[in-house]
Amino acid sequence: MPLFDLSMPELRAYCPPRDEPADFDTFWSETLSKSRAAAFEPVFSEFETALRTVAVFDVTFSGYMGQPVRGWLLVPKVGQQPLPAVIQYIGYGGGRAFPFNHLLWASLGYASLVMDTRGQGGTWSPGDTPDLDDEGSGPQHPGFLTRGIWDRHSYYYRRLISDAVRAVEVMLRHPLVDPKRVVVCGASQGGGLALAVAGLSDQICAALIDVPFLCHYRRAVEITDERPYSELTKFLSVHQTRAEEVFRTLSYFDGMNFAARAKAPGLFSVGLMDIICPPSTVFAAYNYYGGEREIKVWPFNGHEAGEHNQRLEQFTFLERLGVYPKD
Repeated sequence: MPLFDLSMPELRAYCPPRDEPADFDTFWSETLSKSRAAAFEPVFSEFETALRTVAVFDVTFSGYMGQPVRGWLLVPKVGQQPLPAVIQYIGYGGGRAFPFNHLLWASLGYASLVMDTRGQGGTWSPGDTPDLDDEGSGPQHPGFLTRGIWDRHSYYYRRLISDAVRAVEVMLRHPLVDPKRVVVCGASQGGGLALAVAGLSDQICAALIDVPFLCHYRRAVEITDERPYSELTKFLSVHQTRAEEVFRTLSYFDGMNFAARAKAPGLFSVGLMDIICPPSTVFAAYNYYGGEREIKVWPFNGHEAGEHNQRLEQFTFLERLGVYPKD
């Protein structure tokens, strides 16, 4: 795939107008307050595996409006406690899969919570959390991007983003975790969730945001026909007169608006040949990011961006911030 988006100087300066609803903060404050009020105590059940250096717990915690969300907690069997923690969010269509799929951060000495993705896990990795809420009924294009999209209260990502914030709050209270060293991370949809949490929580110390999805929707549907953004295009090609209703809902979930509220240091990545999450949509969020920020640009990569080399960048970034396990 050749370069297809704006030039690098244009990307560095790209700050499109943000469509921010006047009640954006109220909407999210009320959503999260109600979810906290409905919360139950999380359950961490020891899970038997063949792993020898990592202890695994099958997690059930209270997400959106008290609905149960599954996850894995992986903890190194050696290391000085309390531990720094990394909360991992999963890419589009994937679920929590198996503990051995998520050994990286625990192997480095972090407590690692992998949040399952409600309703997903049927595309490339299995999941175990249903989307229990029925507010999302109504017309939708197959996938999740248009589920409940007529109204911000019923939109699917209201529930998923609430789950992601609640995952942080659960880890902040875990006895093995240092609450001053909690990091969020993810790629694609997971990157979009990490970005949203950075804008909604002031209790994280860093965000690792790779090729984030859920940013600058209007630009995305104009320049790519790849899924998941093409779900919006297909939906709007049927509901031709209701585009402004759709984009009004999406304005409550746009990464640019979360980015403007972020305070924790953030490390982004972008692939300049990424036709799934186009570079300009990533830079639109990055350029508005309110905390200390860095972005690693991978000129000859698509949606995979830096892959293993980006992990090395993340290790260095966290070490520089002092968010590193102690021997």
